[in-house]
Amino acid sequence: MTTITIYHNPKCGTSRNTLAMIRNSGVEPEVIEYLKAPPDRATLVALIAATCEPVINAVRTKEAIFTELQLDAPGVTDAQLIDAMLQHPILINRPIVVTPLGTRLCRPSEKVLDILPAPQQGAFTKEDGEVVINAQGQRV
Repeated sequence: MTTITIYHNPKCGTSRNTLAMIRNSGVEPEVIEYLKAPPDRATLVALIAATCEPVINAVRTKEAIFTELQLDAPGVTDAQLIDAMLQHPILINRPIVVTPLGTRLCRPSEKVLDILPAPQQGAFTKEDGEVVINAQGQRV
């Protein structure tokens, strides 16, 4: 059985769409609501490293706390960004999905399709009405 983990915020449409696409591939993932159960430092650092993206991409820069903490100031280090995400998990960008094929920050949600081991099993339309997968299970 394939193990897939999603770091999920159920209040986020992108995260809900990503979770639905995982389920549309026939897999029930491990769902970690990271606002209730935040990752520890080692896990967060490993997740970000596995995405092969800069640390700043893992930060929700539009959150008010980002500006309040002056995380947009010149010279802010990756370590400071990680500290802030650990202290304020709302700053962690989502969803992050881990599969045997890789780890991705799935923004937009369709990025998850690149790392799902199984194909989509049917049509999928995002919450906003955008068709992503047709009736034959193929990406549109």
